[in-house]
Amino acid sequence: MANIDDYNAKLATIEAIPDEETNEPTMPVNIALQEAENLHHWSLDDVAELEVVGISEDQIEDLPVRAGACREAQSIWNKDYRSQQEAQKEWAKQSPLAYDLRDDLLASMRFAYRNDDALLGRVSAIAEGSGHADMIQDLNDIAVLGRENPDLLTDIGFDIDQIELAATSADDLADLLAEANGDKADPNESKIIRDKAYTHMKVLVDEIRLAGKYVFRKNPNRLKGYSSEYWRKQNRKKDDSDS
Repeated sequence: MANIDDYNAKLATIEAIPDEETNEPTMPVNIALQEAENLHHWSLDDVAELEVVGISEDQIEDLPVRAGACREAQSIWNKDYRSQQEAQKEWAKQSPLAYDLRDDLLASMRFAYRNDDALLGRVSAIAEGSGHADMIQDLNDIAVLGRENPDLLTDIGFDIDQIELAATSADDLADLLAEANGDKADPNESKIIRDKAYTHMKVLVDEIRLAGKYVFRKNPNRLKGYSSEYWRKQNRKKDDSDS
């Protein structure tokens, strides 16, 4: 399901969240979104154990929908908030990195799929064309191809999380490029919706994490997937600075 579909499916629920229960993000939203996606994949392996303590598979499957809605809400707010000049400056910083990502992923796919003519042909087709819009489409096409054919990639030690990075980058860059050619709008209403969408996602993230920490409190190999890597890193930095 596309982010806009997730957003439309959840908008009524998001808007119904009371203002007093709405929280602003406490970490960068893109990191919170990725952690929600990671938690979804991690907890799917523990459905049976989590169901015992009240976390259903439907709740787990709702997590990427809430994340998609939040991602779309974030994109809408970004579009309304940033001026065209700000967006152009951000594009100038982000687009070279995106081109490098696209080229690196294509190189990995050419190597991974080198013995499969059909897959190699799809890689070559993706690599055709030029320009910003083509690069953004390339990242999306790379994500689709990688999701459909992950085994050959993992066989060469490829970090499969890069496929999801390509997908999210394509979404974000498409919005950013549009913003670079657009006008600034009133951000207040869209920020409220973004905060509520984030709250809607975080409530479920916290609920699943809390259950996972309880269920796997004696199993460190599974327990690690139910905490925030972002906050672990922040706490390590604080400990290092205090020592």
